[in-house]
Amino acid sequence: MSETAIIKMYSDYKSPYAFLAFEPAYALEERYNVRIKWRPFQLRLKGKGQRSIYSEWKVKYSYMDVRRNANLLYGGKMLRGPLKIFDTTPALIGGLFAEKHGLLKEYSTKVFAGFFKREFAADDPEAVIEIISELGLSADNYQEYLSGDGVDAYEQSHEEAVEDQIFGVPLFVFNGEQFWGHDRIWLLEHVLKEAGLEKT
Repeated sequence: MSETAIIKMYSDYKSPYAFLAFEPAYALEERYNVRIKWRPFQLRLKGKGQRSIYSEWKVKYSYMDVRRNANLLYGGKMLRGPLKIFDTTPALIGGLFAEKHGLLKEYSTKVFAGFFKREFAADDPEAVIEIISELGLSADNYQEYLSGDGVDAYEQSHEEAVEDQIFGVPLFVFNGEQFWGHDRIWLLEHVLKEAGLEKT
């Protein structure tokens, strides 16, 4: 059996493409001798009125495109575009907190689903606390983490992103090679097979 290899997955909870990539990425662990290493990465986006008309058209297209993918490939996930640009720092630090307690997948599933139904405010620590509590984790410990060690871990992830030259999400890094987008997972799989990492 091959040794377990690491695939970094940079992700932000406000990205619909990161939402589409999340479950298929972790499914790779079932078929290959790999471990997904989730890394939070804050997208810096311009709001409506700050973008050119071409960027507005691109945003409109992106949500149409992601809905088509969701309907065809993933059983029709709910994907409603957010009404503002969110600073997802509280939610991303919440992801790091959940990861420390072995609940990253469960946490992220709730965050993504709530965000794209417009039921979860990713910039609101109180909204994060609600999910943290649903998972049986301590709200007080999250608040302490949010203003302490979580900030350090979050900043470290961004320093790592600079080293990995990350420019968007979802972005996978395997052996120094980048794969950008949920629709490049097939190409990542091809590389994993060539590396002899397929489980038998």
